[in-house]
Amino acid sequence: MANKPVAKIVNQKHEARAARERRQNRIITIVAAIVAITVIGLIIAALVNEYWLKPLQAVAKVGDQKITVTQFQNRVRYSQLQLLQQRSQYQSFKSLYATDQSTSDYFDSLIAQIENKLTNPNQLGAEVLDQLINEAIVQQEAKKLGISVSDEEVETAFRENFGYYANGTPTPTVTWVPVATSTLSPTQEWLTRPTTGPTPTATATLQPTPTFTPLPPTATATPGEAPTATATVTPMPTATPITLESYQQGYKQYIDSVKTNTNNSLPESEIRNLMRSFLLQQKVYEAVTADLKPEEEQVWARHILVGSEEEAKAVLDRLNKGEDWYILAAELSLDSSNKDRGGDLSWFGRGQMDPAFEEAAFKLGIGEISQPVQSQFGWHIIQVLGHEVRPLDPYAFEQARQKAFNTWLEQKKTEITIEKYDSVWQAVVPTPYVPEAQ
Repeated sequence: MANKPVAKIVNQKHEARAARERRQNRIITIVAAIVAITVIGLIIAALVNEYWLKPLQAVAKVGDQKITVTQFQNRVRYSQLQLLQQRSQYQSFKSLYATDQSTSDYFDSLIAQIENKLTNPNQLGAEVLDQLINEAIVQQEAKKLGISVSDEEVETAFRENFGYYANGTPTPTVTWVPVATSTLSPTQEWLTRPTTGPTPTATATLQPTPTFTPLPPTATATPGEAPTATATVTPMPTATPITLESYQQGYKQYIDSVKTNTNNSLPESEIRNLMRSFLLQQKVYEAVTADLKPEEEQVWARHILVGSEEEAKAVLDRLNKGEDWYILAAELSLDSSNKDRGGDLSWFGRGQMDPAFEEAAFKLGIGEISQPVQSQFGWHIIQVLGHEVRPLDPYAFEQARQKAFNTWLEQKKTEITIEKYDSVWQAVVPTPYVPEAQ
């Protein structure tokens, strides 16, 4: 009977200790769970930021339109791929001209420029970002103009780039032929004919500037009609037509090549977006330049270039006393490219000469001689030999259209708020991927 209270006391102590251990274990478990949840949460947050939030982060804004990290990185990767391919081509060309030092040096300079971009990601990144900003402006303006590009147009463009034409090979571009428009006036003939001194070269007289008109399509004989006798032309062998199947194979090989050379980081959708953007810009380009005519105001001028205003005044004084322009140009002009043909600059439009020179030339009448005009090259005495609106050849007209479009684009940039987040895009510029040699 005396031992029963002892047993009771022992059991109470055990129960109290067990209770403390259970509380401690619960606390440890709770703390461990909290730590685990926190760690998992941080991991999830990091993954969400890296793969969801960060790609959606803006590297720039054009108005209300964001240019995201994903868009920026995809375009940089594509540009890097193009640069790597160009470098490989230039290296091949260089090897072909290994014995020609000047040509080899030329390709070396091109290769060096590419490698400079590849090793300076911020330089390429800045160029890509500017390109994306331009495209965003074009997209916004296209929407205002009701211009869009359909999926069918994108697919057609890819097919034609691979040489597959579902509706048959297109008719060749029209041939352009020159048509003379300008003739010398009696005044111009007198101005361009030296009375003494060296005989001017052919370029010292006004050459008819070609304009361009399309030739009519070649007539074809109707059934049963004898064809007109013409010179026999031996047909050249034609390339095997591209079929739908061969286009699909070629397209797949191209996409696979892009994936291989970008470590699967450049999706096919980005390639198609690039084509869509290109087609959209072409449409906007056509709309913006639709009212331009293939002609421009031009002047035909000649000049004598000297080093100081005093020398220019002396030249003018000698001309006013009747000395021959050609002799003075050959004797005094610093412009070695034309001094021996009377300083003839031929015809030029606005934006081609030094601004001060151009302004003076366009203000002069035909046959009129200027006062001394200062430019970045020195002092000029200018005489205008012709001034008229002249037709442009296709190349010059295309240059004029491009200039007009660029002017339009720069104007649009002043009308919209553009923000660049340098700290963001500079932190995410991808490095070039170079596949390991097999």
